[in-house]
Amino acid sequence: MDSNIKENFQVGPPMVFFLVHAIQVGVGILGFQRVVVQRTGYDGWISVIIAGTVFSLALSMMYSILRAHNTDIIEIHRRLFGKWLGCILSFLMVLYFFALAVLVNRTYVEVVQVWMFEELPPWVLGMISFVFFYYLILGGFRAVVGLCVIGVVLPSAIVFILLLPLEYAQFLNLLPIWKHSLEEILLGAKDTALTFLGIEFILMFYPFIKNASDSQKWAQLGHWVTVFSYTLLMFVSLAFYSEEQLNRTIWATLTLLKVIELPFVERFEYIGVSLWLIIIAPNIALALWAASRGIKRMFPIRQRYALIFFLTAMVVIMPVFQSRQRIDQFNDYVSNVGFYFLTVYIPLLFIIQLIVSKRSKNNDQKG
Repeated sequence: MDSNIKENFQVGPPMVFFLVHAIQVGVGILGFQRVVVQRTGYDGWISVIIAGTVFSLALSMMYSILRAHNTDIIEIHRRLFGKWLGCILSFLMVLYFFALAVLVNRTYVEVVQVWMFEELPPWVLGMISFVFFYYLILGGFRAVVGLCVIGVVLPSAIVFILLLPLEYAQFLNLLPIWKHSLEEILLGAKDTALTFLGIEFILMFYPFIKNASDSQKWAQLGHWVTVFSYTLLMFVSLAFYSEEQLNRTIWATLTLLKVIELPFVERFEYIGVSLWLIIIAPNIALALWAASRGIKRMFPIRQRYALIFFLTAMVVIMPVFQSRQRIDQFNDYVSNVGFYFLTVYIPLLFIIQLIVSKRSKNNDQKG
């Protein structure tokens, strides 16, 4: 493990539960139903479970790779592919982490613009994000973990609130089960990729976990709680909306909140949008931390300066995505990159690791 990580900078294995669950639940939960239902209709919940299972297997492969080297992905790339190719692969991964931070931030700004402040320029929230995340990440990895804990615990009440629309539910919509072909179900599972992205950050923060090899059960628990949450929300949405309504509703989860009526709150969805800031903040913080940490590990640059660069770039890039079409295209691009990273690159890296380990073992036996 990276010897530079002192014990007072590390966190216990149970914290991995909050890290994994917090990074997976973000802006994707606001409207993933429409994307899945377009291919699978009322069988969408099956696609969610299949996607969760595939990503769980990818998580197990990542832990196998990390245990073999006991360090982060930057050093693993260097050991397996050499200095130059390893650096290129690591740099591409850093760009992917940064793209995730921009995607989450820009998507949330769009939600705020549509639902609350239509004329709010993207750079305003971008500047607020700059200051907040700069000081948070400078506090170190433990500060980011604290934000993840808050991002899981405080908004947890929303899960129960989202069950209230079941008063108008029609569960017969879900029958008969499996009306679509296996190909359509699998394509629907692929479309849920953005909602489950985030488990790959374990490749960067693994050295910051005490007894990291024992944390896999907590990572899997965090992931499966996410799968359960998305499946439950998909059930609620399929029972509440018609298939045609879901195809036309961009943010189905937020629209569910409009149904809720409380005597002291007229527009409950405003509270939902505000609370979602607590949910998406860990997404952005961990992505920026991983990107800046990756630059520090590859080049002789302090993490503070790398963080300033990424935060500045995020503020500059956000106004570029003005239209819904551009934001959707960016969502699709990042989602596809994340999907192939977890379902193609990680298994490939896992196989390469097995081959290298076997050769090393044979060499040791011959020696």
